[in-house]
Amino acid sequence: MITDELRGGFLWKGCHFVAALFMIGAYYVWQIQNNRYICPLEHKHITMGNFFTSLFSSSKSEDTAEGKAKNDQKNFDILKYDGIRAQKIGQVAYAIKCFTEALNIQEDFETMNHLVSAYSMANQTEKALDTLNRMVEMEPEHIQTLLTRVSVLFMLDKEAEVIADCLRVIELDESNHLAWFLMAKAKRTTGDQLGAIADLTKAIALKDDFTDAYLLRAEVLLAMKQGQEALPDIEKAISLAPEEETTYLVRGKIHESLGDLDAAADDYQQALDLNPFNEDACILKGSLLITKNLLDEAIVFFDEAIEIKPDFAKAYVERGRAKNLKGDKEGAFEDLKKSIELNPEGEEAKKFEGQHANFENKTYMPF
Repeated sequence: MITDELRGGFLWKGCHFVAALFMIGAYYVWQIQNNRYICPLEHKHITMGNFFTSLFSSSKSEDTAEGKAKNDQKNFDILKYDGIRAQKIGQVAYAIKCFTEALNIQEDFETMNHLVSAYSMANQTEKALDTLNRMVEMEPEHIQTLLTRVSVLFMLDKEAEVIADCLRVIELDESNHLAWFLMAKAKRTTGDQLGAIADLTKAIALKDDFTDAYLLRAEVLLAMKQGQEALPDIEKAISLAPEEETTYLVRGKIHESLGDLDAAADDYQQALDLNPFNEDACILKGSLLITKNLLDEAIVFFDEAIEIKPDFAKAYVERGRAKNLKGDKEGAFEDLKKSIELNPEGEEAKKFEGQHANFENKTYMPF
């Protein structure tokens, strides 16, 4: 039981404690106001603004660092996922900004991958490559990153670097059929046709239903004027992808190279049946009609193509060629002129370099 005497004693001691605390506080306030108080831990002056925080806070410097790390992580997550959402709705420029700011806070492999995708969507291929180079430095044995870099290098016409990356992937995983295929594409572009065939053969051995590999090997063989050897590959490609119009175009070219013009015409028509707007199929079929000297039929065919697509520059060129062979120089000239108007940077326009006077006088026809 607390007696009045004890209670009075407690009250008296409490008053002394509060008074002492007040005096200590007043002393420190005086020192701060007179710019005399120095923090014993950090050896720097304390201002009135942070005095009470310093006096009563028990947080340590490591707590502050931990708080900053948490805040940085929070900001990183906000920027990263805002960027992902922006990319999904087509706001690519904003997505790039978000991903870039996020990476300024933290180097994150997944975020870099999103940034590469955004750069590619924005046709900023060089920046995509720079980011991929950073990713490869972080994870030099990440095969998918190497293959993605290969795709970007193709866009930049850097076939030698494509081959180097493909070899690196094959070193990591010799059974990667895609690396063999992509290396073959690069070798074909650089003129190494035999090397391309060897790589495609390896890709097919690893994946016997690899449609694109059969198709590309057929195209390489055709370019080497080995149409007969190309036929089995293109037949296999068609059997694997019967709805792929490109395979019929390649088989048509092979038949044409072997002199089977009717079979070629059937293949070009098959491609058009699959896709009536396939410009390559249209040009190949119309050109074949000209080759067979079916000039009136060719003109009608290109009339219909131009009606469907009035800005089809190449169709005007081919129709002009047919008219020229028929002796209609005026009609041929008008078609040629129209094709150049539609495509001033095209092949036909380049043929007229240095021939301006002859063009105006209608004395030069580059057919």
